[in-house]
Amino acid sequence: MTAINHAERAHAKLSASGSSRWMACTPSAAAEKDLPDSTSIFAEEGTAAHELSELFLQYEIGEISKRALSIRVNKFKAKNEHYSQAMEDYVKSYVDVVMERVNEARAATPDALVMIEQRLDFSEWVPEGFGTGDVLIIADGQLEVVDLKYGKGVPVSAENNSQMRLYGLGAYDRYSVLYDIDTVRMTIVQPRLDSISSETLTADELLWWGEEEVRPKAQMAWDGEGEFVPGDHCRWCKIAPVCRARAEENLKLAEHDFAEPATLSHEEVAQILPVADQLQKWAKDISDYALEQAEKHGVKFPGFKLVEGRSNRKYSDTDAVEQTLLENGVSEDAFLEKKLLTITKLEKSIGKTVFSDLLGDLIEKPPGKPTLVPEDDKRPELSSAASAAADFGDDL
Repeated sequence: MTAINHAERAHAKLSASGSSRWMACTPSAAAEKDLPDSTSIFAEEGTAAHELSELFLQYEIGEISKRALSIRVNKFKAKNEHYSQAMEDYVKSYVDVVMERVNEARAATPDALVMIEQRLDFSEWVPEGFGTGDVLIIADGQLEVVDLKYGKGVPVSAENNSQMRLYGLGAYDRYSVLYDIDTVRMTIVQPRLDSISSETLTADELLWWGEEEVRPKAQMAWDGEGEFVPGDHCRWCKIAPVCRARAEENLKLAEHDFAEPATLSHEEVAQILPVADQLQKWAKDISDYALEQAEKHGVKFPGFKLVEGRSNRKYSDTDAVEQTLLENGVSEDAFLEKKLLTITKLEKSIGKTVFSDLLGDLIEKPPGKPTLVPEDDKRPELSSAASAAADFGDDL
């Protein structure tokens, strides 16, 4: 099998990964279709992790030999700047999860089908809709789609996840003519967060969702119809910084009657907290957009000008600096300092497993800084200093 170039995967206009946005805000897909895609170091790391995981999976399911695996992994290490021992450790933990699912399927169905990097066509429900399934496992009565998420921001749930459901639809549409499939399980693995999430739907439930929820919204998105609807899905929208609907919504949220009384009630503060976070994100998007337009495209914004910002001094040649100091009798102790790498850099350098085995007992994690979050956040609630003082008041 020829390995897929993950960085050059084709992207559909109505992509599965963007479905949470275009299903909520149907005209957004047409509005951003001519804008260039952007990338980031995080996206590049994710691409690298997928490439590496494909190699290990090919070996585990018998598509390549151990020698071929060694050659390809060494080649990958040499050419990919994002490789680290930590990445390999995380990828292997993802592969372990996949193989657990594979062995589970084979225990029930000895000739269970396992495929990696399969193009999935869900154009039956989404015009020209397609994507790539990381792993497909087909056993008697069940199809499973497994997706690797290499990010470590927040856990991504497979529950009611439109991207995974679209992959499930595409896989079902392709293989249901050959296999009897009663249920579809969709699994997301985030190895850097030790997170595994699954959703299982009957084939009928998944098909109903495709017909009733996806098809009408996808057609509206394809035609550029519907109303712009701001929300959390704006985060990944290319037109978010200049979207008028988002601006109007945020300006509306910014309006608050502070006339009476002079101070806000607790209930009013509670209403403003989620709004404040959204306004900060919107303001940053606007600022970043304006700077990019002014710096790279010469756009003039009324009342503003582009100037050189503040900067810090730096050595033009560190080797030359050290040599000059030594030649003039300055001791190394005066200008060189030795210190440990940060925990993140050290774990990346020597790998998660070695790091944990050698240093697990020497690592501590102090309590995080208190922060206010919505009540449905899964983290346990802290007792405030005031309530603690009240609890122990009689003992003071």
